[in-house]
Amino acid sequence: MPKTKPLHGHIAHNHPKSPQNHCFACGQSNPHGMHLKFFIDEAERVAVCNVKLTRRYQGPPGHAHGGIIATILDEAMGKVNKLSNVIALTKSMNVEYLKPVPLGHPLTVTARALSINGREHTNLAEISDERGEVLARSTGLFIAIDIARMFSKFIDPT
Repeated sequence: MPKTKPLHGHIAHNHPKSPQNHCFACGQSNPHGMHLKFFIDEAERVAVCNVKLTRRYQGPPGHAHGGIIATILDEAMGKVNKLSNVIALTKSMNVEYLKPVPLGHPLTVTARALSINGREHTNLAEISDERGEVLARSTGLFIAIDIARMFSKFIDPT
């Protein structure tokens, strides 16, 4: 079995004024969130999440809403940036809805880096069914940020 390690939110959530992770996709402290749990497979250089979507996320009858699919793919691509030890924010993303994503069935979300050019990280994510068929795919451009600078407005200078 490949060596994996769990990811628990973003670095910013460890800040004293933000001790809980309220991210809609991965935040365990968000009572209305998705509570996605991603793992990093360092050997394969991928972020992975296993999920079974409930009726709460329905769009077409029996299938996931397109916005939920995009949210999952965006979150996966964001997590893979941790392999480069950066926090990077989504600048743009393209989603391909290949087949309807069913509710109540095991799904695997996998993301990997495609390229890094300075602060620009281009990533790929896919949602596959239990047979391994890719149901949705995205590519995204992420921009690495200076986390201390971004969150300095939350730090009490006293």
